[in-house]
Parts: sequence; structure tokens; C-alpha cells
Amino acid sequence: MRRNSPFDITKCARPNILALEPYTSERGDYPPGADITLLDANENAFGPSIDFSRDGSKPNGNNGEYAARNPTGANKGAVIEQPNVDPKGLQLHRYPDAHYSNNQTSHSMQLRQKFCDFRQVEGAKPLTVQNVCLTVGGDESIDIIIRVFCTPGKDKILICPPTYGMYEVSAHVNDVGIVKVNLDVDNGFALRPDAINEALSADPTIKVVFICSPGNPSGNLLERSDIVKVLEHPTWNGIVVVDEAYIDFAPKESSFVAEVNTWPNLIVAHTMSKAFGLAAIRLGISYSQPQIARLMNNVRGPYNMSAPTVALASAALSPDGLCVMEENRALMVQQRDRLLQELPKIPGFGRFLGDFHTNFVLAQFLNKPADQGGVPDNATATALKDSLATRGPILVRDRSKQIGCSGCLRITVGNKEQVDDLLVHIRTTLEEMYKAKQ
Repeated sequence: MRRNSPFDITKCARPNILALEPYTSERGDYPPGADITLLDANENAFGPSIDFSRDGSKPNGNNGEYAARNPTGANKGAVIEQPNVDPKGLQLHRYPDAHYSNNQTSHSMQLRQKFCDFRQVEGAKPLTVQNVCLTVGGDESIDIIIRVFCTPGKDKILICPPTYGMYEVSAHVNDVGIVKVNLDVDNGFALRPDAINEALSADPTIKVVFICSPGNPSGNLLERSDIVKVLEHPTWNGIVVVDEAYIDFAPKESSFVAEVNTWPNLIVAHTMSKAFGLAAIRLGISYSQPQIARLMNNVRGPYNMSAPTVALASAALSPDGLCVMEENRALMVQQRDRLLQELPKIPGFGRFLGDFHTNFVLAQFLNKPADQGGVPDNATATALKDSLATRGPILVRDRSKQIGCSGCLRITVGNKEQVDDLLVHIRTTLEEMYKAKQ
């Protein structure tokens, strides 16, 4: 029986939340564990960067592509380093580390040190645990940064579309304004530092600039000098966030991590969801000056790093785990190159946009084959995406409505069998679509 009450959610909830358009996924209509080829969220199709085996092999569903770390078989059957992920040893009945401390035996402290060691650049000032904040995925770091530096209803962030959607969602959740300076879509999705700096000079309420490099969905590595121009703004008092979720697919020297001890207002954001294949553990890593990291750590929840997350991330950063990551990354690059070679052979494919410093491609599709005068077409891209979801089912991400992405689908690199199926289904679907128009 419904109770009478004066409660009116439209007058009780915050107006910005009532108006919020949530971040959406292509997977909403599918139950967990369904037999679907997932090429929509830029995960690692080759599995986590953890060696769970004891014989140097990795029987984790990689369809025979995994190259054992001991190809000669000399150490077959030998006991190798094992990740400490036994539930009995994780003390799951206890809360994990509450807050970061100077206790060197703290598991989260040890994990932060591993991240520092992994990202340390020779010749740069050493990274320390005081430079690091660990969050529940990169999305929590975005939210924390906005909460720390932006006053609700007053301040703004600046983003550069086309870009990652959670910057905008987090700003709306926190009742923070958004200023947009589009990437130069006619120049390979290049950053426009002069336009950004002009906006910063004109509006001191802009407190955070989010720069995604390599870009999502563009896949391009932004010019280092362009990012430095923004950092060098002579009067603006704010934070520059360089989101490097895909940095492990770019040349090693591309990262800005080594610069966090140089620039007082720089935050570099990483994730374990892409190259490391650990999307399920939800772990983001932010590097910055200690004074920034301290504020971020003060805002995050007291138990935000679960014991399983810390244990699995530590295993991925072990010598065995890093070896697996490098091997899986090589396999992803191999299959990415196949997409770059084979998609252009399909009638109705237009071209690739952006660059390829990621584990996905941004592919443009036409309303009819190019030799018949085809042009980029959003309706074709959307229909192709819908057909793939029905036939495979194969999920890809429709980016056709984003700035400079007309007719585009963002396609995550899969394993060999997944790429084989994808190519067949794209060719067949486009052929049928074009015939239906005749």
C-alpha cells in the first residue's frame, strides 16, 4: 500500500542531478556473461596481465596466441612467482588499508611504490609514494579532481572534444560548468593551445583543463609542445590533467609522468584497465606534486582500495605480470595492424581518422562504396553498429555524432578469431545494406 507523503523528488533532488544524462554503455541490453564479442569499451581481449599458472603457460582463453615465457620448455613444470590472490590470505573479513600512511608494510603503500618504480624515467627526479593517489578506476580520479578544485555552481572545467565522456558527466554531477575548445579536426585532432590559453585568460573560473592523450576516440598522441604551452600560461591559476589511459600503446618517452615534479599544477592519470587487462578491478593511478596528491587522498573514501584490487594490481606489476602485459600488448598491436590492413579492403569503408597509439581504431563508413561516390554517413555507421550487435553479437561504439567523427565507429582490437568474425560481418552487412538501397 502506497503511503501518502509530501515528498516530491523533483523539488528534493538537486536540479543538476535531475537534468543529468548518465554515461551510457553499449552493453545495457545484455546480461552479464552473455556470449557476446565485446569490442566497444577498449578492454584487453587477451586477458589480465597476471600469470596464474605454474608451468610458464597461460591457459586463459587466448585461443592459442599466447607465447609462453619459456618457449624452449626448459622450465616446464617449474614453480614460478605466484600472485598473492588466495582469498584465504586476503583477510576479506577485515577492512583494507584505511588511509595512506608512512607504514612501509602497508599493502597500498607497497603498491604505490611499485607504480613509482614502473613509471620512473631515467634522469628524472624520483617519483615517490607521495606523488601518487590510487582511485576506484580513472573515473573516480576525475570526480575527485573536480571536487577538490571546483566550487559547485561557480567554477568550470575545460575539455577538448571529441574526448572522453566522463569529464562532462562528472562536471554535471558536481554542478560545475563546462567550456569546450574543440580539437583541430582538420589537422589530425590536434590540440589548440592558443585557443585554450585564450579561454583561460578570459575566464578565471576555469579551474581544471582535461587533456586526453592518446585521445579517445581519436587515438592520437598530442604534441608535447602543445600541452607544455598550456602549462606555461603566465597568469592562469588552475590544474592541467593529462589523461594517459592508453599511454602504454605509445612510445615510452611520450608520458608526462616524469614532469609531475617539474610542473606544480600537473596531474597525470593512468589506469589498469587497458594494456594491463584489469578493467574489472577498477584501479586508477594519478601522479602529481605531493601537495596535490595529498588533497586528493584526503577526499577519496577511507577504504577505496579493496584487498583483492591491491593484490591483483601488485601481481600485474611483478616481473611475471609485466612480461604477460608486454606479450599481450604485442598481440593487440598485431591484431590492430590487421584491422588497419583489412578494413580498407571492404567496400563502404571510408578511412581511419586520428592515429593508432591505442588498442582501438576510429573507422569511418560511407553511405555507398567510395568508387560510387560514397560519403561519410552517420545513419550507415549506426545501422552497421546495430546489425553487428544482432548478428555476432559484436558490440562496437558509435562515435558518429561526436565532433569531427562523421560516420565513425570506434572498434576495440580483439583477438584473432574476434577480428576474423568482425571483418566478415562488416563486409556482409554493408553489402546487404547497399543492395537494399538499390
